Amino acid sequence: MKPESCNGEGDICMAYVALVPCESYQEEQVYGAVKEGVDLLGGIEHFFHPEERILLKPNLLGKAAPEKAVTTHPAVFGAAARLLRQAGMEHLTYGDSPGNPAVTPARAAQTGGLQAMAERYGLAAADFDHGAMTSFPEGKRAHSFYLCHGVRQADAVLNLPKMKTHALERITGAVKNLYGCVCGVNKAAGHASYPDRYAFAEMLADLNRCVKPRLHILDGIVAMEGNGPSSGTPTPMNVLLFSDDAVALDSVFAALVHVPPAAVPTCVAGAAAGVGEMDLEQIRVLTPGGEISVAQAVETYGRSDFDVDRSGETHGRIERLARLLPMVQTRPQVDRKRCVACGICQEACPVPGKAVKAGQGKKARYDYHKCIRCYCCQEMCPAKAVSVHRGLVNRLLSGN
Repeated sequence: MKPESCNGEGDICMAYVALVPCESYQEEQVYGAVKEGVDLLGGIEHFFHPEERILLKPNLLGKAAPEKAVTTHPAVFGAAARLLRQAGMEHLTYGDSPGNPAVTPARAAQTGGLQAMAERYGLAAADFDHGAMTSFPEGKRAHSFYLCHGVRQADAVLNLPKMKTHALERITGAVKNLYGCVCGVNKAAGHASYPDRYAFAEMLADLNRCVKPRLHILDGIVAMEGNGPSSGTPTPMNVLLFSDDAVALDSVFAALVHVPPAAVPTCVAGAAAGVGEMDLEQIRVLTPGGEISVAQAVETYGRSDFDVDRSGETHGRIERLARLLPMVQTRPQVDRKRCVACGICQEACPVPGKAVKAGQGKKARYDYHKCIRCYCCQEMCPAKAVSVHRGLVNRLLSGN
């Protein structure tokens, strides 16, 4: 069980992440692993109370079957719902706002298998189709959010992210998953307002401080590597991660795939904003076999061959030069053989006047002088035709 992080003045405060191995999505095996992970942190009653309205917030990025590893697997979602029900939690809802405005929350939940699980355990679909502006004056980067009504009406949030790569933030886990609390097309507007990975990460840190999820359960049984978060390759990681600290959980996730947390903007911004702990020396991993260090967890459960962006960051004069020469920057690029001219990339682009044009029989073409490198096009492409070209500067700095 998780020890008390701080016992008094002068004590070192530790962050705790539970890690439970799990090699399949067989329901009873997943339920046992989820219960064990939550129990290592003190039990479900430590985080939620029966009288509260509890929202389960999975990753429902789009319309995708569970085996695609795009969305939170229904076995993990169902295990969390079952655990809450068995503890007497009566007021349960669930939902997410998909990245593609053409995909409704209901359609994403149905295709991903979550709707069936929700019906089994009596969870109502929260309102993620509509929202309202929510003030957050204490924000460091963002001072308001257009939150879905389902989030605004909840007393507590259980965050259920998916372990995936991400073109903008390298990885997407607990911190990034909260962006689905922002309603519909307002997510694209957020990319326009926070046009680089660090500004966007700082906004996400404020969003986490605003929503204040109580517990995070990361589905990493089958993760996504490569061209994530929607067009990558499913790959087994065989772990579930649990924490009340989103930054610590994401930092352990990063370490497991051999990425320093300091290279993950959401970890850096989250730690700076006080969302959680990024220093691996201050994070302890709780396993069924006992407490271990992050280094020990990486040795046992990590994968150095996980396909994720490990390129260097640009700095100083080189960074300024890269801004003037778009063709040497990291940028989205289209495989014209795969492109089906559906126009979804153009619809997803948040830039006024659009940085990518497609549709009506015309395949995607970019204006890189307009492109802000938010990768909404890559994230939403249903044909897996858009990938991220690592620019010359990044390749030189990373030695590749």
